[in-house]
Amino acid sequence: MKKLLFLFALFAAVSTWAAVDVPTVNLSLSSPDTPKQLVTSLNVLIVLTLLFLAPSLVMVMTTFTRFVIVFGFLRQALGTQQVPPTQILVMLAMILTFFVMEPVGTKAYNDGIKPYINEKIGYEEAYERTTLPFKNFMIRNTREKDLALFIRIRHLPNPKSVKEVPLSVVIPAFLISELKTAFEIGFLLFLPFLIIDMVVASILMSMGMMMLPPVMISLPFKILVFVLIDGWNLLIGNLITAVK
Repeated sequence: MKKLLFLFALFAAVSTWAAVDVPTVNLSLSSPDTPKQLVTSLNVLIVLTLLFLAPSLVMVMTTFTRFVIVFGFLRQALGTQQVPPTQILVMLAMILTFFVMEPVGTKAYNDGIKPYINEKIGYEEAYERTTLPFKNFMIRNTREKDLALFIRIRHLPNPKSVKEVPLSVVIPAFLISELKTAFEIGFLLFLPFLIIDMVVASILMSMGMMMLPPVMISLPFKILVFVLIDGWNLLIGNLITAVK
């Protein structure tokens, strides 16, 4: 009896399913029939490529590199090991990067992406207008020596304007300039904490307490000094102010 009821219920379910129109999804690859279909396919491909490259572009075309390296130096100078955690430092660097780059991104959207979406300009003009604000930002924060290095390696003529400098030259020059700036700031961060370590070590040696690690004594003093001078406020304020 139970088997008959089960078969009847199964038959009713199949009959009901067959009576309902279920939408189907058809995944197929075919050549475009019209130029409009080709343009649509290229748009989807470009968007997917940008989404895939977005994390890399954030690191090499913004101030993220400077921020995250400086925060790493600060943690080493304090000697707090994994405090703050790496995830917190990376997220802080990302938030500050968005804060600094918001005007640049807004200008790029209004000048290039928005007119292209409204079908007022074409691909090439949209690309030029979108990348120009980022070029201006990177060149302002790039040393002339670094920019000249990559222009000389590529055997390019001296550019007369920002538009004549290709992104393949601007990005590596900007990146090594950011690395140099971050290391300079890191060196300046190390100096006061290094002095505290040296003073504590000297005091311990004069007291004959050579078996006691100086780091255990100097760490609370370094944290206290950093808190008393409102270190996060000073550091982040100067980092953002230094961006041109």
